This record gives sequence, C-alpha cells and structure tokens, in this order.
Amino acid sequence: MTRRLLFLLIFGLTGAAILVSLGVWQLQRLSWKQGVLAEIESRIADAPAALPSDPVPHRDRYMPVEVTGRIAPGELHVLVSIKRVGPGYRVIAPMVLGDGRRILIDRGFVPETAKDAPRSTGPATITGNLHWPRETDGFTPDPDLGRNLWFARDVPAMAAALDTDDILVIARTVTDAGVTPLPVDTAGIPNDHLQYAITWFSLAAIWVAMTAFFLTRSRAGTLGKDR
Repeated sequence: MTRRLLFLLIFGLTGAAILVSLGVWQLQRLSWKQGVLAEIESRIADAPAALPSDPVPHRDRYMPVEVTGRIAPGELHVLVSIKRVGPGYRVIAPMVLGDGRRILIDRGFVPETAKDAPRSTGPATITGNLHWPRETDGFTPDPDLGRNLWFARDVPAMAAALDTDDILVIARTVTDAGVTPLPVDTAGIPNDHLQYAITWFSLAAIWVAMTAFFLTRSRAGTLGKDR
C-alpha cells in the first residue's frame, strides 16, 4: 500500500470517527433534554402553592401557584399567532394581591378583532405558573406604546409599564369569557438533538463512501502505473 493510500485511509477513518462521535454526543444530549423536559412537565403539573415572597427565575420558573386579589384596570397586548387560529394578542394585566403586591397576569389569547374589547376586572383567584419568558433578543422591536402593541413578553419592561413587580403568572384558569388561557407547556422549548444526530451520522456515511471511492480510484491508478 502506497503512502497516498495510507494517508487517505487514515484521513477517512479519522473524519468518520469524528462525525460518528458528534452523532453519539447528540444522542446523549437528546437523552439529557428529554429528561429535562419531563422534569419541567412534572413541575408544571404539580399542585399549585402560594406565591413565594420573593420568587426568582432560576429557582421558581414554571412553579404552579394560586393567587388571590384584584385584577386592576389597564393591560398590555403582546402580538402572537396561534396555529390553526391565526394572529391575535396575549393580554397581560396587573393584579393587586391581598398583601398589596402588584404582579403581572398573562390572561391568555384574544383574536385581533377583540384587542380593545372590554374585559372583566376586580376580585379573582387565578391558578397558573410562574414564568419569565425568554422571548427578546437584539432583533426584537421596541413596543409601540402609542398603539399598545408589544412584540414579546419582556417581564421587566412590562412590569415597569404597569407599575408591578417583575413577576408574571401565566393563567391556567379562565379570567374572562372572551380570553382563552394559554397555559405554560414545553412545546416552545427546542429539542432538535435527534435531527442533529441524524445529520452527523449521515455525514459520516457520506464521508466513508467518499473515502472508499477515493481509495478505490487511487488504488486503480497505482495498479495501472505498475502495469
């Protein structure tokens, strides 16, 4: 075997090993992510508890809570689109609790035509989940305050606009006949590791096939020269 054939063989096997190892790593990540999602789903479905005195994202994200107080006037509208329903808005309202704290309530979805429809306020007990959505990035437009139009649930900014604490409860229960709750779930958490694994394994297969092709071609060329 010539040095050229040996180089091609080592190069091909090394490349294939790297690609296969990346595929295996993605399968390991898939198993880890499935465990994380299962844990989140279990936490979301737990029995509701009282709102902590000082909830924080890293500890209390997705925590089920029950809050009692008064839904105050004023609301923010966050543009969303619901599959098989179409565009509309999430309704974010302030709620004053019995202890005087003001928090944010994500009441749910209304269609575009109901953006400015009157909605009930006053005493309410709401079951939902604490959440601090990660929906903003450098490309998220600033809210259009004149039209009361928001493009993401930015908890600190919404809290400042409605003079509440940086606490958002996503309602599970109905807070108004015209508002459809959009409870917290794991559907929006990406889990693409299986697709990545398939991609890496496919590339490994292609790499092996190309290596075999070049080895065969080089060997044929070497044999032809020997003749």
